[in-house]
Amino acid sequence: MHAMPFLTNTRAAGAALACALALVLPPAHAAADAAAVQQFTLDNGLTLIVKPDRRAPTAVQMLWVRVGSLDEENGTTGVAHMQEHLMFKGTDTLAPGEFSRRVAQLGGRENAFTTRDYTGYYQQVPVGRLADVMALEADRFAHNRYSDAEFAKELEVVKEERRMRTDDNPRARLMEQQMAVTFTASPYRRPVVGWMGDLMSLTADDARAFYRRWYVPANAAVVVVGDVDPAAVLALAQKTYGAIAARPVPVRKPQPEPPQPGERRVQVKAVAEQAVVSLAFKVPRLDGLAATPANDDALALTMLAAVLDGYSGARLDRALTQGPDRVADSAGAGNGLIGRGPQLFTLSGVPAQGKSAAQLEAALRAQVARVAREGVSEAELHRVKTQWVASEVYKRDSVMGQAQELGSMWVQGLPPDASERLIERLRQITPAQVQAVAGKYFGDEQLTVGTLVPQPGAVKRGGDVAPSDAIR
Repeated sequence: MHAMPFLTNTRAAGAALACALALVLPPAHAAADAAAVQQFTLDNGLTLIVKPDRRAPTAVQMLWVRVGSLDEENGTTGVAHMQEHLMFKGTDTLAPGEFSRRVAQLGGRENAFTTRDYTGYYQQVPVGRLADVMALEADRFAHNRYSDAEFAKELEVVKEERRMRTDDNPRARLMEQQMAVTFTASPYRRPVVGWMGDLMSLTADDARAFYRRWYVPANAAVVVVGDVDPAAVLALAQKTYGAIAARPVPVRKPQPEPPQPGERRVQVKAVAEQAVVSLAFKVPRLDGLAATPANDDALALTMLAAVLDGYSGARLDRALTQGPDRVADSAGAGNGLIGRGPQLFTLSGVPAQGKSAAQLEAALRAQVARVAREGVSEAELHRVKTQWVASEVYKRDSVMGQAQELGSMWVQGLPPDASERLIERLRQITPAQVQAVAGKYFGDEQLTVGTLVPQPGAVKRGGDVAPSDAIR
């Protein structure tokens, strides 16, 4: 599962319908919807965010812990993801696996996910069972327990997950190696699943120390969306989560990424059917909602990514994958925009038959250079902007999607109405701003190129698919 808002490398389906919905949704609608969200802070520091949605008698509870692989230390990479697995392995009163069995008995579904920035846990249940899952989640948040034998058994599960998702997946190996080369000081260079060498020596006490350090109320938020009354949910939260003792959140030291002195390149040779080219450029991330030059550039870069790859038939698709002289079977662009660590603008693709990785790399960069040289039209940018407004409409069809967005915004220190406010900011981005960032952030000194070099051999079916960075 992956809950990251404002990704720009996914094309929205039904572009015509999206545009129509966007045109009939005025900003006032978004503001009114945001007003329904209520946020509370319990006495122990835990944040509670509640959003009523009464269209169905269901509710989603999501527990967000502001800890991910970004917070790990060398030698124990993968421990954040391991801890996520261990949260299903029991408490003082629940046996291993009993948490999941109880949620199923309540008629619900549940899962969890780990990323570089956060760890999340969720349950969706009939609204009458919300009190039960809040009590269950509060119990394992405060009293996670497991034996050394149970830890060892689950560690083997995680090792096998790494083998299947990364070691046996050429594209995943490329992405892992590219991140490791792109960043020097930032912990983003580490894989969420962890390095295999670290997993081999990870101990139960390593995981227990990580849990005690980061799983504290003031480092967590509970998001509830559904057919609920905020006052009633607050009372439940105070009864369950509010009983957990307050503890200080560890001080996080800044780990700034030093300036990159020049272009970097990495090759991964693996058995695969096709080459893959991935270009990663260091760009500014959104830091709050203030109208600063860096924030404006981050938003303009998001619009640039959407111009290149925001809809079916966008610039990269038309220029690189169509016609007799096409250079790519597929091509895409994305801008990170939001994250606790430094962000990247990516261009990627698969070379067409008879075309080289170098030709595709040049073609991808040429499309950005063309925007820097010629700019984009107001009409083209308007089309892209409507996609963002329409996406807000679609998200309101899912209580899970609403909970994911509220939680991920909280992780970044943004308010509950951040999504609506960012949409309004994106509306204001001009063609001149998009042209300016296209000429500013795409030099060699900000670039790391990753190339998958196919090797002869039998390709495993399904083993050549790039994964999400959300691990479960």
